[in-house]
Amino acid sequence: MPKKSIWKNYGLLIAMLVAIIIGCIVGAVWPNVYDGDGNMVTKGASYLAPLGKIFINLMFCIVVPMVFASIAGAVANMRSRKRAGKIMGTTIVTFVITGAIAAVIMIVLMKIIPPVLSTWGNLAAGTVDEQKSAADLVVSFFTAEDFVGLLSRRAMLPLIIFSILFGFGVQMAGGPDTMTAKVLNDLSEVMMKIVGIITYYAPVAFFGFFADLVATYGPSIAGSYGRGLAVYYPLCFLYVLIAFPLYARFGGGKGAPKIMFKHILRPAVTALGTCSSVATIPTNMEEAEKTGVPKDVSEIVLPLGATMHMDGSCFSCVLKIAFLFGVFGIPFDGIGTFLEVILVAVVSSVGMSGIPGGGYIGEFIICSIFFPSQMDLAYPIAITIGNLVDPPATMVNSAGDYVVSYIVARFTDGKDWLKDAMSRKALESQEESKP
Repeated sequence: MPKKSIWKNYGLLIAMLVAIIIGCIVGAVWPNVYDGDGNMVTKGASYLAPLGKIFINLMFCIVVPMVFASIAGAVANMRSRKRAGKIMGTTIVTFVITGAIAAVIMIVLMKIIPPVLSTWGNLAAGTVDEQKSAADLVVSFFTAEDFVGLLSRRAMLPLIIFSILFGFGVQMAGGPDTMTAKVLNDLSEVMMKIVGIITYYAPVAFFGFFADLVATYGPSIAGSYGRGLAVYYPLCFLYVLIAFPLYARFGGGKGAPKIMFKHILRPAVTALGTCSSVATIPTNMEEAEKTGVPKDVSEIVLPLGATMHMDGSCFSCVLKIAFLFGVFGIPFDGIGTFLEVILVAVVSSVGMSGIPGGGYIGEFIICSIFFPSQMDLAYPIAITIGNLVDPPATMVNSAGDYVVSYIVARFTDGKDWLKDAMSRKALESQEESKP
């Protein structure tokens, strides 16, 4: 890949990482000084904390309209009908199931290898809210008391549900041909441009945030990030080598894993090279056509998967939650907690856009649900983890879209669809080779 392309795709990420390293160094050489009771005696690099606070506040202001416009617009502008409805329904169910499987795998690993071994510095141990009844949990998870309640950053999941319902309402009223759908589409584009502008400030913000973080809690926090990444990176590649063949076997039959490995390399490399699910759609489309995936299946599954199929992001979601539980000294255990984590990991993936850094919305959802009173610290930590794991997460997300098309094709065209497709291609090849 040309150097220019590498810088274009990874330049901002590299700048963020450099800023984080410099911020850590500044925080280490200019620490805050505390007395024996934990009271600050001399303020050090924490003077730079406002640099990070500016970024956080800007994201707080943009996140609500961005989530509403992007999700409602995506649903409103769909053109699916009849068979496409079956394809879409099967696709979404498959996304949910594979995402839940990914979340469960990561929860098990986080219990075996916790990323944070002790509460950071002088942070007081956190607490979790008292467990609600199942009915109250469903109500608070998916709805707000009124419309005004939806406009708060603390009600991200209810906002997502409302946005989906609003989009379906527009769809029923005329869909993409309505003025509302066009406005939503334009508004979504505008919101993404604003996020792009804010993101240019991110390196400065992360310099200030990590200078303050290390000055306050000490340089040992780097070990926590290292433990998390040591689990995450190998897991992504093992998931591709173990889980994907199983999914392909289920969707395409006995010979499907071999065919899948023959065609999955290009999407995987493209995803790693571009760090973008959306940028991988054309390559996925091409490989799906070569495989014999029905055209109408690939045309729905692959674009929809670019923003909704996020197994790699489900991995990172659980990692972020487990990491922050450790940071705040909250026990990461209990069936109720794990079910909530799985639900958040699956549902929040809908709000993650298929562009580099698009996980900011997912991180927002995580922090607003689990750490609403600790957002100023939790949100930047979650963003940092998201940036560090973005390349392999995108690879799992995007390459997984191609594999899911096998499963959807099985339910729409029968279990022998791949065998029939290979037979047609062999026949066409024979015809072409005749003089």
